[in-house]
Amino acid sequence: MSNNFDDSPELNITPLIDVMLVLLAILMVTAPTMVYEEIIQLPKGSKSTQQNKNSKIEIRITKDKYIFIQKKQYQYDTFQDQFVLYSQSYPKDTPVIISADERILYQDVMFLLKTIKIAGFSQVSLSTNG
Repeated sequence: MSNNFDDSPELNITPLIDVMLVLLAILMVTAPTMVYEEIIQLPKGSKSTQQNKNSKIEIRITKDKYIFIQKKQYQYDTFQDQFVLYSQSYPKDTPVIISADERILYQDVMFLLKTIKIAGFSQVSLSTNG
């Protein structure tokens, strides 16, 4: 009986490859059937009612920090108080659209968003060109 310790043991990887191919086949079959659910809030609409043109608030801020609602101009420093007074005549579910000059600072747009949230509005959109 002779023991030959010079032979290196060989690893049989064929069963490992077979298992991996089976797992890959299972993944390829089940992946297209997976459903991802994302909760979104859709706007409520009706065919029988029409929106009037004043059913949204459009706010525009220029690079010089002048804020316009429709065509009326407001100062940046006093806008928070003036917007709270202005918005009292609107229901709180009224959409608010913000348009900002591309050269304005991020913090100034965040100031507008914070002001609108303080006034109680929750449907706020940022307008873009594209």
